[in-house]
Amino acid sequence: MDLKTSDRVTAPLRSTASNGLKIVIVGGFGVGKTTMVRSVSEIRPLSTEEVMTRAGVGIDDAAGVRDKTTTTVAFDFGRISLNDQMVLYLFGAPGQQRFWFLWDRLFSGTLGAVVLVDTRRVEDSWYAIDRLEHHGMPFIVARNDFGGPAYRLEDIRKALDLSEDIPLIDCDARERDSSKKVLITLVNHLYSLSTAQTGGR
Repeated sequence: MDLKTSDRVTAPLRSTASNGLKIVIVGGFGVGKTTMVRSVSEIRPLSTEEVMTRAGVGIDDAAGVRDKTTTTVAFDFGRISLNDQMVLYLFGAPGQQRFWFLWDRLFSGTLGAVVLVDTRRVEDSWYAIDRLEHHGMPFIVARNDFGGPAYRLEDIRKALDLSEDIPLIDCDARERDSSKKVLITLVNHLYSLSTAQTGGR
């Protein structure tokens, strides 16, 4: 299935939709946030990608993503209906440090987040996790498949100092089904946390 933005058909929001959840996809530069939004969105995604220029040389750390030619300068936006009532509004945050000031605004009204991890640059995920913990925002971690080092998920959990109650899964952000699985995992995590807080009521 070709998922090019130019080929995407805009799907109207279902009249039965009654529960909208805002989530944010965060992570380091070039980790696949824009790709995930594009792969899973049922509408033509709003993207603020721009061609990378010399202005970013020496500022943006392009180690491990030398072939990258565009970058998100504000955010990506998409939408996916999980069922007749529940709709996810997806926001992909920019990865470069110079745009991190936008994150706190994107977090406003957000119920949960996905942290995308590239095992070639695991340390790029630390800031995202730190900011989410600072905001007290629930999140899950998804290792995006770049064909990098074959670390076990347990190794990544240890490297990121993640507690056992934070879901950690594999994904391929290019694949719709894989990206949808990530989002469903987050929704289930949010539901479990909500149930625990209300005592199952």
